[in-house]
Amino acid sequence: MELNISQNNNSEVFVYGKNIQSNFYRVVLAQVLVCIFLYVNFVMLFSFFRKEAFRQDTRYILFAHMLFIDTLVLIVTDLGMLLIYFCILVPGGYCIFFCTFMETLTNYTPLTLTAMCLERYIAICIPLRHAEISTVQRTLFGILFIWILGFFLNSTDLFIILATQPESFYLESYICSYEMMLLYIWQSDLRSYICLVMFLAIFLFIVLTYIKIVYAARAASVEKTSASKARNTVFLHAIQLILSLIVLICPFVETPIMQINFQIFSDVRYFNFLSFTLFPRCLSPLIYGLRDEQFCSVFRYYIICGLTKSVSPKLVEM
Repeated sequence: MELNISQNNNSEVFVYGKNIQSNFYRVVLAQVLVCIFLYVNFVMLFSFFRKEAFRQDTRYILFAHMLFIDTLVLIVTDLGMLLIYFCILVPGGYCIFFCTFMETLTNYTPLTLTAMCLERYIAICIPLRHAEISTVQRTLFGILFIWILGFFLNSTDLFIILATQPESFYLESYICSYEMMLLYIWQSDLRSYICLVMFLAIFLFIVLTYIKIVYAARAASVEKTSASKARNTVFLHAIQLILSLIVLICPFVETPIMQINFQIFSDVRYFNFLSFTLFPRCLSPLIYGLRDEQFCSVFRYYIICGLTKSVSPKLVEM
């Protein structure tokens, strides 16, 4: 059975477009926040590449990968939000690849969080084998695995469209949201099942990791400060994971609303964008960039373009 998600109510879309000026402050607010977070992410990525010690540490490599993913997510989702808000219709051929790329990026965040929690577990609970297990080569291989797995978790809808839709589908213009790719009811159900399984599996893994680190923190052989920081990091990762995975659930709330009233749909999507896309991306700098003394000192130097004298440039670029 096919889902009735076609944009036949384009007249309603353009009626809503007449109200853009009255709500223009929303776009301004979103763009200011996006620019701030992008600047912070770019400075942190620059700090990572400027120091050799960071590029040889698996913890910082995973953190840099998270920053890279967060940066792409901010750019792509912000573009998608602007397309919807200004009611810009996009040909189906471009829209399906844009939506697939945007959705695939959201899968990379929870998978990367899992890898980061695993690295902290090894560092605290198996410290003697940490250097042997967490090598740069294995970390890069793990990142490659994350990209491949994240794509296959979200490629079903793309392949269904490519296999079933006529040429006219790619030429017709649509509101560029992932809902236009869900042609059948079972696709929506399958997507929700995958999201649920992913959430439960990753959240269970993070909870077990947190418990293991808590037990390790009580052991006399483990350095208390490092274990405490690792425990707090994993806890923050759990919060970040919940917020990030809510993004995968949002379309199931937004789709029925879009069928009823496009203006309400746009308002709901704007709220979801601020709450579950922007906010989780500001947690990454907090978790590692500001809580890590070594990285924070380098970050503070570059965030104001090297104007501070509290950190030696020679030390920063070592």
